[in-house]
Amino acid sequence: MADYAVEILAEDALLVRFGDGIDIATNARVHAGARMLRDADLPCITDIAPAYATLLVRFDPLAGNSDLVREAIIKALGSGFRRGDEQKTRKPSSPHVEIPVCYGSEYGPDLDAVAGHAGLSRDEVVARHAAAEYTVAMLGFAPGFPYLLGLDPALQAPRRATPRTRVPAGSVAIGGAQTGIYPRELPGGWHLIGRTPRVLFDPAREPPCLLAPGDRVRFRTIEADEFARLAERGA
Repeated sequence: MADYAVEILAEDALLVRFGDGIDIATNARVHAGARMLRDADLPCITDIAPAYATLLVRFDPLAGNSDLVREAIIKALGSGFRRGDEQKTRKPSSPHVEIPVCYGSEYGPDLDAVAGHAGLSRDEVVARHAAAEYTVAMLGFAPGFPYLLGLDPALQAPRRATPRTRVPAGSVAIGGAQTGIYPRELPGGWHLIGRTPRVLFDPAREPPCLLAPGDRVRFRTIEADEFARLAERGA
């Protein structure tokens, strides 16, 4: 029996559920499922949106009802798509997207708080954060906001008790077991540990989002002078 379920979400949407938790293995299966559906190129499907453990599939209700689309999805994914099927969940090889980050001071006002919570020095927090390989689990909250899995467990920290009403664009933050990047000035309750000059979302760019679900990400530590240079160039 296939290790996923296809649920009716709306008259033009189905939800493919691969699990319920937030973990890298389940998320990898979500992205594998998204690739398989895109490769199948089903004419009725209009959008495929990955989340942590589910895949939202929108379709044209004039081209097929939910039962027909559900059958097409199951056929495309196949009954052999199961947990632990490495052949189908393996990610295609792709280069890392490098995100330069200026950590601490005005760029990361919560770095000391995260270090104190972790029982580490500021330098250790920066080193651990920049050493990890991250996967874009999904985009959400705001256009271009990446939820990144792969955070060192020692750096996990509960969200701030009082959210900020304004978080600067490019802020790199930690919330629970995740890290993320604010694509523009937004309210937010995550801990700000640094900031990148790279533009995460630009509606005039194609594609508008710098990162996409399934991308691999690495952070590179930079100083304030390099931040200024990259920001001036519109990094």
